[in-house]
Amino acid sequence: MASNVEAPESWYLALLGFAEHFRTSSPPKIRLCVHCLQAVFQFKPPQRVEARTHLQLGSVLYHHTKNSELARSHLEKAWLISQQIPQFEDVKFEAASLLSELYCQQNLVDSAKPLLRKAIQISQQTPYWHCRLLFQLAQLHTLEKDLVSACDLLGVGAEYARVVGSEYTRALFLLSKGMLLLMERKLGEVHPLLTLCGTIVENWQGNPIQKESLRVFFLVLQVTHYLDAGQVKSVKPCLKQLQQCIQTISTLHDDEILPSNPADLFHWLPKEHMCVLVYLVTVMHSMQAGYLEKAQKYTDKALMQLEKLKMLDSSPILSTFQVILLEHIIMCRLVTGHKATALQEISQVCQLCQQSPRLFTNHAAQLHTLLGLYCISVNCMDNAEAQFTAALRVSDLTTHQELWAFIVTNLASVYIREGNRHQELYSLLERINPDHNFPVSSHCLRAAAFYIRGLLSFFQGRYNEAKRFLRETLKMSNAEDLNRLTACSLVLLGHIFYVLGNHRESNNMVVPAMQLASKIPDMSVQLWSSALLKDLNKALGNTIDAHEAAQMHQNFSQQLLQDHIAACSLPEHNLISWTDGPPPGQFQAQNGPTTSLASLL
Repeated sequence: MASNVEAPESWYLALLGFAEHFRTSSPPKIRLCVHCLQAVFQFKPPQRVEARTHLQLGSVLYHHTKNSELARSHLEKAWLISQQIPQFEDVKFEAASLLSELYCQQNLVDSAKPLLRKAIQISQQTPYWHCRLLFQLAQLHTLEKDLVSACDLLGVGAEYARVVGSEYTRALFLLSKGMLLLMERKLGEVHPLLTLCGTIVENWQGNPIQKESLRVFFLVLQVTHYLDAGQVKSVKPCLKQLQQCIQTISTLHDDEILPSNPADLFHWLPKEHMCVLVYLVTVMHSMQAGYLEKAQKYTDKALMQLEKLKMLDSSPILSTFQVILLEHIIMCRLVTGHKATALQEISQVCQLCQQSPRLFTNHAAQLHTLLGLYCISVNCMDNAEAQFTAALRVSDLTTHQELWAFIVTNLASVYIREGNRHQELYSLLERINPDHNFPVSSHCLRAAAFYIRGLLSFFQGRYNEAKRFLRETLKMSNAEDLNRLTACSLVLLGHIFYVLGNHRESNNMVVPAMQLASKIPDMSVQLWSSALLKDLNKALGNTIDAHEAAQMHQNFSQQLLQDHIAACSLPEHNLISWTDGPPPGQFQAQNGPTTSLASLL
């Protein structure tokens, strides 16, 4: 009699043991694992075993095969059966969580939402699962760009975490909400929320790694908030704190001790991902401030770290980090006169976007913008206009207002150079008027809008008006250490004073412009400055200095010319013609450069 009672358990454990052995084999033997689990049903097992086996089968099929229909069928059965069994929370809520993930993968979002809502409703006595499901539904709303619903759920989660005594998870909910409010540009709500988060984080006494990871999350939000606002100088104390914080985390050992409160069983990001993220925001800061060699150094470190991580980890966030890093370093390369390398990196971004439709949807506007900037650098103005127009067409104004203003500013510079697009130009300038209702709060973009006005006035010969605009740019860029804008404004002011015959004042502008451009280094401003210095010194009778400046100008011209030819000869140069749909996979080889070099020389 006893052996009959034990029999079901022994056969079940044997089949489970075999299934796990096959699943963890190297390489995994998934077909055999699935056979063992399916064999469980032959024994007409009790409901608990039946539900758990359906969950195990669904999970194995979902994670290791492409048979999503069969995975879905097993997960639906696990969810249905487990709801009828008391005290069976783990199976019930894991089935709901995994099933809603699968629904989203199959574009059945309208099936995923009610499923998660039901699971949230019945999980209130299970803190870990209640919090996890709230995060999952908030993430689903975020992916659908319904940030209001996502924020509401995160607010519910924060209050629930407070009630169950988890200040750590309350902080995670609030910081996540702060991140979405920053995306929505609801700055009035962000500031009090971040202040509250800062207090909670500092007062929380718990696992040191969890505490430091909360601080990293908090400081990343603060740093990105400053950078979005173009406040490169003001952000420095926060950025320094963030860098110190990540150094602290890297010295701490992961404790295996589980938190006593099940609601605390969450991590924001793995330690290695946080390191890459801190490199990333450092690169963003260096690029905005015009420390391009520093940006290059941190990009190299971050990309090396990413390559190592991607060998072991298929998390989509790593590809997102990689794309954002490449976007920033591409802009740096265009400034430092490495167009061919920039073009190859643009092609790399295209390849990453081809592997992930969601990545492409989120970065299509940035990709067209980068191609527009490349087109300007090789003097293909018609293509630059087409790229910026494509970028405006695919950009999401609700969450990318700064990107929109950046594109419009660069498109305006193209129209100014073309010289015959007055109607379109004035229409654009009305939308980015720095003196009146500027559309974004970015200090940097407003300073750039003044520079664009100054550039237009210069080309129109209205020099006093140009000086007024450029002095505004200088005042704003000096206030926040925006080195590139400072260098561009100084050299343009120097050019204006030269045209007006005020050689002494011109020299006072061009010499610091050259020094700053060399420090960045900004190849175009160096070329422009050396040409002005050559003419200025000749006019002032400084023959030796004039000769030296002429030699410098010749060297910069040669470097830019060689890079120009190299870039235009690459097969990837054909990307400048792509303005619609997904990025092309293959490129035809070029016969040679097809663009004018006049603007460079």
